[in-house]
Amino acid sequence: MVKKKRIRLIAEMARKIRVYRELKNRPRESEKYALDYDTMTRPHTRKTLPVLAWQDVRRESRLFSLLSGLRMFGVGHLFTRKSWLTEHPEAPSYWQVTKVKVDYTAENMDHGRAWGVLTYKGKQESEAKEMDKVMYHDWRLVPKHEEEQFKLYNPVPEPPIRYVSYPPLLRAMLLAQRQKDELESAAEEPTLPLKRDVLLSKEYFRSQEKKRERQEGTAV
Repeated sequence: MVKKKRIRLIAEMARKIRVYRELKNRPRESEKYALDYDTMTRPHTRKTLPVLAWQDVRRESRLFSLLSGLRMFGVGHLFTRKSWLTEHPEAPSYWQVTKVKVDYTAENMDHGRAWGVLTYKGKQESEAKEMDKVMYHDWRLVPKHEEEQFKLYNPVPEPPIRYVSYPPLLRAMLLAQRQKDELESAAEEPTLPLKRDVLLSKEYFRSQEKKRERQEGTAV
């Protein structure tokens, strides 16, 4: 018979009190991500931002710095990032804000959590999710009169797949054979074509057999 585990009520209550105190004493986002713009140091962690980020920090804005100045905290507006505009300008990438939870204890109410629908490289996701990297200093608001123009995107059709990789074992055998024969194309990745332009008829196999006989020679 299994002995029933005894619950120590005082120890359990002490554990809950410790967990509650840890949650109560943990720093808020406004304290954790606070930044001294004179020294570019976070007071909570005493860490200094990278020098390459100083210019963007002084010129660009965080997400909630933009949301706090809009009606209904920017719900329904489009927001993009500077890194998206520079890395892939051919396709639009942006967030459409659907829900905002503001930290009212923060100064200027420029901290909190936000949710929205992500469109990345012209492909829109089906469901809303929490927006990440809201504390980065590279967020930009898309003006209302430019939203339709910003959303325009003509996707380029992807080229059809003509080659696929060999199975691992067969690939290893081909590479080993190339190294054994000391071929110049040993460094190239072997690929398997999906379409054959040769008709597999009887004449084709006969020609291959004659070609093999000429290479091997006649048996004595």
